[in-house]
Amino acid sequence: MFRLDERLKVYLHREPVDFRLNINGLAALVQQALGLDPFATCVYVFSNRRRNRVKILGWDRNGFWLLFKRLEEDRFVWPSEAVVPTLTVEQLHWLLEGIDIGVVQRHPKRLYERVA
Repeated sequence: MFRLDERLKVYLHREPVDFRLNINGLAALVQQALGLDPFATCVYVFSNRRRNRVKILGWDRNGFWLLFKRLEEDRFVWPSEAVVPTLTVEQLHWLLEGIDIGVVQRHPKRLYERVA
């Protein structure tokens, strides 16, 4: 299994896309529909209507790369926010594993000034 850099920004496309779109079509969608820069140090996540396929588009120094995952029997649990949500890389990995990131909550980060 691959792991993405934890500092990478992840954008989730809300609406299902036609999976006949290739790298150029998805990059145009990032620019026109999301209003974002497809050449930024980010990844953009897309799903089909049945939510059984995911494509991840990214730019790396001198070219695009495209990851594709197809589930045989299950469906991805797509978050239901109204805006273009940004995810952490950890949340992206949860999404790819089938975990509903809308209900998963971490303990808050605590900063203490003294021990006792």
